[in-house]
Amino acid sequence: MNYQHSRVAHRLKLADVKLAPTIIAIALASAGVVPRLVAADSSLPSTRLSADQVVDNLVRKNDERARALLHSESTRVYRLIYRGFPSDREAEMTVVATYDSPSSKDFKVISQTGSKLVQDRVFKRLLESEKEAAEPAMSARTQLNRDNYDFQLLTFEPSATGGQYVLQVTPKAKSKFVYHGKIWVDATDFAVTHIEAEPAVNPSFWTKKNEIHHDYTKVDAFWLPAKNESISYIRLGGRATLTIEYKNYRVTDARAPLASKGK
Repeated sequence: MNYQHSRVAHRLKLADVKLAPTIIAIALASAGVVPRLVAADSSLPSTRLSADQVVDNLVRKNDERARALLHSESTRVYRLIYRGFPSDREAEMTVVATYDSPSSKDFKVISQTGSKLVQDRVFKRLLESEKEAAEPAMSARTQLNRDNYDFQLLTFEPSATGGQYVLQVTPKAKSKFVYHGKIWVDATDFAVTHIEAEPAVNPSFWTKKNEIHHDYTKVDAFWLPAKNESISYIRLGGRATLTIEYKNYRVTDARAPLASKGK
């Protein structure tokens, strides 16, 4: 191999190494999914709440649900598809995820297929990072509240459950683990049902644009992740799409005598 070929090979290897932490950072930027554009001048109902009232209810309800959720189990399917320089890659991993209050998370890998690089440098490190992000100190810096975010009420949308408030959220301190964008808040339960955002800071030099799309579903009294999608556009001409699907929920509510089965 001549010198020129050696330099090219080195760059290909370096690009592979840099891709993994980039995807991990984007996925974690949401403690958490086609964009829906909402006109900021849409009419709100005459009985609408102010932005402060919506945020007050959101924070209060989130705290109540967090205290009530003693235990949860779910099946997750992680999929990564990368197209571009230096080569296309795909991988999939199925995991049983367990949560115990107040901050313990455990993961059991059921199956893995596809790229070994993605399995080892993306999926496994993503699970490890999620455990770290659940620790109280880190969680306190990323929670959706006034300590960490500024909120602006944009509009109100009708929904099957009675409507949703749409708010713009802007982090007060920028990091790779918070985001700026829009959140949809259920007008009855005051829970986040959808997020469209970007990381507050670019998680890697190797990406030029990053998108976060998260959907949540109601399982008994709790709103839990249904699908997360993170899309990274790589400066070298590639695109990485990471999706996480959540299913087979089982939750234990402190307010109920027995465990409940979700979906």
